[in-house]
Amino acid sequence: MASSRSLALALLFSFLSCYAPIIVPSQASSDGFLKCLSGAIPTQLLYTQSSPSFTSVLVSSIRNPKFATPATVKPLVIVTPTNASHVQAAVVCGRQNDVRIRVRSGGHDYEGLSYRSERPEVFAVVDLASLRSVTVDQKAATAWVDSGATLGELYYAISKASSTLAFPAGLCPTIGVGGHFSGGGFGMLLRKYGVAIDNVLDATLVDAKGRLLDKQAMGADVFWAIRGGGGESFGIVLSWKVNLVPVPPTVTMFSVPKSVNEGAVDILTRWQEVAPALPDDLFIRVLIQKQVADFQSMYLGTCDTLLPLMGSRFPELGLNRTHCKEMTWIQSVPYIYLGSTATVEDLLNRTTDTTSFSKATSDYVRQAITKDVWVQIFAWLAKPNAGLMITDPYGGKISSFPESATAFPHRGGVLYNIQYMNFWSAATNGSAQIKWLKDFYAFMAPYVSQNPREAYVNYRDLDLGENVVVGNVSSYQSGKVWGEKYYKGNYQRLAMAKGEVDSDDYFRNEQSIPPLVATK
Repeated sequence: MASSRSLALALLFSFLSCYAPIIVPSQASSDGFLKCLSGAIPTQLLYTQSSPSFTSVLVSSIRNPKFATPATVKPLVIVTPTNASHVQAAVVCGRQNDVRIRVRSGGHDYEGLSYRSERPEVFAVVDLASLRSVTVDQKAATAWVDSGATLGELYYAISKASSTLAFPAGLCPTIGVGGHFSGGGFGMLLRKYGVAIDNVLDATLVDAKGRLLDKQAMGADVFWAIRGGGGESFGIVLSWKVNLVPVPPTVTMFSVPKSVNEGAVDILTRWQEVAPALPDDLFIRVLIQKQVADFQSMYLGTCDTLLPLMGSRFPELGLNRTHCKEMTWIQSVPYIYLGSTATVEDLLNRTTDTTSFSKATSDYVRQAITKDVWVQIFAWLAKPNAGLMITDPYGGKISSFPESATAFPHRGGVLYNIQYMNFWSAATNGSAQIKWLKDFYAFMAPYVSQNPREAYVNYRDLDLGENVVVGNVSSYQSGKVWGEKYYKGNYQRLAMAKGEVDSDDYFRNEQSIPPLVATK
């Protein structure tokens, strides 16, 4: 059986050497795709729409229930690979039968594009949840991590190997490594060690021809592109080699909420100038909701050294010893996201609460917002159906790289990033909450970055624009509308890298990078 699958895969690779133009999908191509898959991948790893387990597998990592409705455009089949050859076969079969592939690692794509389509389309999902190994080399301070692993699984594995090594990535432990790294990936170590992809050393990629490529084989342009250029545009990244970073035995956390009546406006006005200029061992983000600003911090050191630093640099917050919570770095991960009662073992839980519907978007601030505007912002947050803001300060390591160093371009000159979010329940259609978000986003326009108005691709928002397909290829010009917001001047280089590795635009979604093929 194994040898017949190998032979089938070999024949399919041979087919691609004389690959024909893509044709319009048909029932025959769908049937051919499924037949092709079953010849190269064990059938127990394939879930068609008629499978009893199809729905449970599909919703297993849908993080936003608004994308789990009868109206959602669902995949023809879900492939759950357990090794690289299964992923290669899925790509080759898809190319042969004109069935496109979407790739899901953790399911946190804010617009659900890793497992659904905005419009009717025949597509398959490659769900990487079973490709989740983490191998830590403590002596070299490196690790190989599969794209299907969660950040929680990565952090947990690192902590088992060393109590003084860490990795600079996001806060939410159920986020999949693949999508998170692809967009940049930042968390509470961003000022000390930059974003996740600043610490990526190598990767393995299945390209649109089904080839398995490492950093050297994919070439410098494609390796540059997969580090921050967004998931799914250039192929399927199966694993990443990362550099681990040192952390002290003790870190200090604090959470200090300040209401408007307690001076939140003045403190926030001061914070936006202080936070990006603090020593890079100190990170202070702010969660702003209703009439309260919650200042949440990680300091790479003890409370004894943090208190005089805060007293001299940010006395307005009024930090004192009762606010300090000392712990190890790995203990800080569940503490900041899951709460004070969470344990390190909770990082291994891949499930999340999916009862809240949500919508999000983002901004970057390069000039401090004045006090009078903060007064207006709190008025917006006091309105009915209002959402929240999360602000993450830059400066330090994340801002030390040139904008072109990686595809993630938000570097020097950024004071902080803003994530706007709003939530609602199944009892409402969310129209009021979405309207508030859009209106508030419009209000903020004069006070944030411009030309382009920057956005973070991992806070994906289709309202920024969608691809237009012309001649069965995504239009470069239409992609600029949203692409330059996410990538600034790196958009053109990303499109050229796409042209190198996937000129036919096989890996495509509503906000994938369009190919730009250089003329000779």
